Amino acid sequence: MFGLIGHLTSLEHAKSVAHDLGYPEYADQGLDFWCSAPPQIVDHFKVVSATGQTIEGKYVESCFLPEMLANRRIKAATRKILNAMAHAQKNGINITALGGFSSIIFENFKLEQIKRVRNLDLDFKKFTTGNTHTAYIICKQVEEAAPQYGIDLSTATVAVCGATGDIGSAVCRWLKARTGVKDLLLVARNLERLNALREELNFGRVLPMHEALPQADVVVWVASLPKGLDVDVTTLKQPCLMVDGGYPKNIDVTFNHPGVHVLKGGIVEHSLDIDWHIMNIVNMDVPGRQLFACFAESMLLEFEKCIRIFLGAVIKSP
Repeated sequence: MFGLIGHLTSLEHAKSVAHDLGYPEYADQGLDFWCSAPPQIVDHFKVVSATGQTIEGKYVESCFLPEMLANRRIKAATRKILNAMAHAQKNGINITALGGFSSIIFENFKLEQIKRVRNLDLDFKKFTTGNTHTAYIICKQVEEAAPQYGIDLSTATVAVCGATGDIGSAVCRWLKARTGVKDLLLVARNLERLNALREELNFGRVLPMHEALPQADVVVWVASLPKGLDVDVTTLKQPCLMVDGGYPKNIDVTFNHPGVHVLKGGIVEHSLDIDWHIMNIVNMDVPGRQLFACFAESMLLEFEKCIRIFLGAVIKSP
């Protein structure tokens, strides 16, 4: 059995979903309540492959909300992810993907150092960030979508916003090694890590966002959109491809302008319908088949019986 740990996009979104899922005790509560709410398994489903193989999955709602980070409730945020992981393990899930902010919180706050949650020893081999598959899908989306908008990657400039993260740095390495882009612009908040990445790649330029965007033919977003970001979209290249690999998806309105094409990045589609409710919750265009690539990684690993995992590093069982 595979598992998915996820979260909702905001407090208002959480209230609405709680009401729809039959949790009225959650629906009218404020952030304080959600900081203490326990994780819940809210969906149990089967997935059938094109060859007829069937696996089962469960979706664990962590009850984390992005407002917890915005309001500096770091302990609540980290506790949410650890408790959700423990809940998944207690329920016998073989491999669970950390979706959205779950993997970011795990990595940024070094939660791998916390081995025990209450009376349970976490087995990190049962979890993956899903970042490997997400980075791969985003790269393939860039490769396939750019020519459709008249962008030749061999002569293009690509900006990666969130370049120093796990997904962003993998995208940068792929772009250099596999696509031969003309120029790579590295954008992130931490200048020291940016310079280290630039030195490792021996390629690209470190630039602030306001300088990088007007130069880019393609922009890959794998970081949250900064609040208050004011972009003069008339200064962007036309055509310009924006690949939004973040969660929640949040750049389509900001960059709504002729010649700027926004693509929902890091989303894949299964070959057959899946009888689940979770993708309706996050407003997928085709909720019966579409899912986040990080979630799909745990599904693929379960199909392939890759049972020894350490947060993204895969060792196939003999």
